[in-house]
Amino acid sequence: MEPRVEELMPRLLPVGDCDLAEDFDPTVPPRTPQEYLKRVQIEAARCPDVVVAQIDPRKLKKKQTVNVSISGCQPAPEGYSPTLKWQQQQVANFSAVRQSLNKHRSHWRSQHLDSNVTMPKSEDEEGWKKFCLGERVYSEIDALSDNENLGIDYMKVGFPPLLSIVSRMNQATVTSVLEYLISWFGEKKFTPELGRWLYALLACLEKPLLPEAHSLIRQLARRCSEVRVLEESKNEEQISALNLFICLVSRYFDQRDLADEPS
Repeated sequence: MEPRVEELMPRLLPVGDCDLAEDFDPTVPPRTPQEYLKRVQIEAARCPDVVVAQIDPRKLKKKQTVNVSISGCQPAPEGYSPTLKWQQQQVANFSAVRQSLNKHRSHWRSQHLDSNVTMPKSEDEEGWKKFCLGERVYSEIDALSDNENLGIDYMKVGFPPLLSIVSRMNQATVTSVLEYLISWFGEKKFTPELGRWLYALLACLEKPLLPEAHSLIRQLARRCSEVRVLEESKNEEQISALNLFICLVSRYFDQRDLADEPS
């Protein structure tokens, strides 16, 4: 049978006119191979030689691509490169935090939020920036007035990443909020409020990472290395925080090309 099939194959490619009954109707499903081939011929004949796509210019204004840099992190300033022992300890601490969070997530999710806590919707970028960072940082206000210091107004100073809050965030929301804060950090200075939320969101990221999360954390590490180099006062506490994020991205999330060389 096989030699006969091979002999027939060359003659199957150039399809000639098919002899069909006079009552052949191309709009009904084909009943024979000849009717099927005839329908293919008719449909091919109706195809225009040139097809022009209709493109909505408004859609081109949206983000179409993700720019991923393959460059590594900038080296730490002299004397501020973390030791390997320190990096290993931070990875161990972070791993313990993630395990505890996963173990008790259902418990914290069941806890009632305070009446003043209203979590923004996942797609509300500005809402999340204000929620996490507070009006003071978001609006770059240097200090609060005296009467505002009488009590904590979380709308002004930002909500901390409480376990009862982050445990309610699914992976899509975690990734979105991480993107919002890293985007903000790309143009602004590092603050303790930002640091607390970045740490909490990294602790909530599930492995293996989704491609968008993979790109985001690499962007975070590179931005931390840039800010670290530009830190004029060489604030040890802030440099330590920046070192921490570079360490977690590179050594816990396995982006080894971004790791600091141990001092």
